[in-house]
Amino acid sequence: MTYTTTAPAPADVDLYDPRQFIIIKNARVNNLQNLSVAIPRNQLVVVTGLSGSGKSSLAFNTLYAEGQRMYVESLSSYARQFLGRMDKPDVDYIKGISPAIAI
Repeated sequence: MTYTTTAPAPADVDLYDPRQFIIIKNARVNNLQNLSVAIPRNQLVVVTGLSGSGKSSLAFNTLYAEGQRMYVESLSSYARQFLGRMDKPDVDYIKGISPAIAI
């Protein structure tokens, strides 16, 4: 299967539509050093790379952490009092992400 697109280069993440892409700008979590990326929504996306290259930092410590934080923010203040404080990942911004839970 070949996937081709005429989307802008990843460095131009401001040009992507957050309704079609999850946009992360300048992620600085663990091994990530100012990573900017646009991830297509409603598609299977695979993150690969060498050991220690930041795959888990991107998938779990950035994407999932922000989605989980958004989910917790949607709960009532009564429910939030029983949960620990969730810090934002160290990024300039994340757009187009939905609230997330882990099962």
